[in-house]
Amino acid sequence: MSKISFDDIGNVMATFYADEGVEDGQVVKVTANGTVGPCAQGDVFCGVAGQARKGAVAVQVGGFMQVGITGEVGLGRVKLAADGKGGVQADDSGVEALVVQTEQDGKAVICL
Repeated sequence: MSKISFDDIGNVMATFYADEGVEDGQVVKVTANGTVGPCAQGDVFCGVAGQARKGAVAVQVGGFMQVGITGEVGLGRVKLAADGKGGVQADDSGVEALVVQTEQDGKAVICL
């Protein structure tokens, strides 16, 4: 267990309409005006979804957040895109994020 915590630092949340298939903790993309949906592999994501309720979802669009990772993801400024499984992967055409921590369980802490 780390003695350093990035939880809730700089959280910026926004409420969107939610397309079918949006799940808590997955990265999402903007699909229409004020609407987000699940990402396919390689999609540029806008943030991490909370629990969808009644057709709406809070999305963390800024600050430090935990995401699932696929493959090798380095520390520091890294370009990331959706992995198609709800998480992210290194991808030169993705969003630049600050990766501050990677874990053995396939998770990372990033800052958008």
